[in-house]
Amino acid sequence: MKAEQQYIDLFTHYEALICRQSAEVLNAPRAKAFADFERLGFPTRKQEKYRYTDVDEYFAPDYGLNLNRLEFPVNPYEVFRCDVPNMSTSLYFVVNDSFYKHVHPSAQLPEGVVFGSLKDMAVSRPDLVKKYYAKLADTSKDAVTAFNTMFAQDGVLMYVPANTVVERPVQLVNILRADVNFMVNRRILVILEDGAQAKLLVCDHAMDEVNFLSTQVIEVFAGENSVFDLYELEETHNSTVRFSNLYVRQEAGSNVLLNGMTLHNGTTRNTTEVQLAGRGAEISLCGMVIADKNEQVDNYTFIDHQVPDCTSNELFKYVLDDRAVGAFSGKVLVREGAQHTSSQQTNRNLCATRESRMYTQPQLEIYADDVKCSHGATVGQLDENALFYMQQRGIPLKEARLLLMFAFVNEVVDHIRMDALRDRLHLLVEKRFRGELNKCQGCAICK
Repeated sequence: MKAEQQYIDLFTHYEALICRQSAEVLNAPRAKAFADFERLGFPTRKQEKYRYTDVDEYFAPDYGLNLNRLEFPVNPYEVFRCDVPNMSTSLYFVVNDSFYKHVHPSAQLPEGVVFGSLKDMAVSRPDLVKKYYAKLADTSKDAVTAFNTMFAQDGVLMYVPANTVVERPVQLVNILRADVNFMVNRRILVILEDGAQAKLLVCDHAMDEVNFLSTQVIEVFAGENSVFDLYELEETHNSTVRFSNLYVRQEAGSNVLLNGMTLHNGTTRNTTEVQLAGRGAEISLCGMVIADKNEQVDNYTFIDHQVPDCTSNELFKYVLDDRAVGAFSGKVLVREGAQHTSSQQTNRNLCATRESRMYTQPQLEIYADDVKCSHGATVGQLDENALFYMQQRGIPLKEARLLLMFAFVNEVVDHIRMDALRDRLHLLVEKRFRGELNKCQGCAICK
């Protein structure tokens, strides 16, 4: 039996329970998502978009799901004390796939800004959620998105009204907590109206050493002249599998920075699709991967230049050690009439051992003639001449390798537009290369 059949049976049997423990607005697209999932099935490696990740293999095991929305015995404010020097954030938590509602009083936001349970907001502000939920995440085109839409019962809503500036960064910590092999299905909806500005840092952590599988769908709507930064930091363990699909739509004059960093994981598949739908929109899309042992990270990106005068800059860097596997597939589409497009796509990869593997596929598809576009990819090993030069000057070989790898990924970290977070990531990256525990300062759960 293929992996999807157990979930088709599960949804058919428990659909009423799933809907009862969620909200009407979130339930509305479930039937279509289920029909799409039945039709599509899990993608296979024969499909170009998923050629480097065997989705069926990871969904085949039997995982527990919290369809009854039982509360897990954990107070994240007691076990997670993120104390990054000089960085004050409004801190919120998601435990597995439920928003933790006992919010600390220090998590203060400007008047009109909403950050809270997607399920609760779907009840209290149904018109707002209905306008945006599942509008970018097309279940007819991606089975993982359809799967998540079928089973997601809660999530997070971030809403910033027009011309409102959220000076203080918002930090959302996703905590995986279970005593048995467990699956979570998270949802994040971000809405920035015209002229709004905000920064969101999302951190993934795992408290327990069981096998976790998480699906996540993020939808971001950036209004005209809005500014939004989204940073994702994955620090879990080798028994976690994560499928994350991020969909972004940008209106005229908007500026968005997406920066995803994988420091510790098991298997990760990230999909990022960006629509540049208004003139003058600008996207900076960055990614950094540090992987060793048998870890695997697969990034797929698609940037759609739909109108003239838009800019996209894309930079992904991988450092692979031991038997780690990395994959990058990035496509930039410049549609007919999208003149004066400026697009640059770069993928640089470092394989530190002969056993590590990297697959890269940069792509450009252009239907306009007045554009400035480039793309390129490299896969290589540490520069032997540089290593020799450093050893000649008294630097031990191990330290020389660490310095070269650290310098290699620094370019991605330097794109962070928060000084305190950038400094902290420099330190975490250095610790990661040295094999030290990657604990945030004061954090009791980071592995």
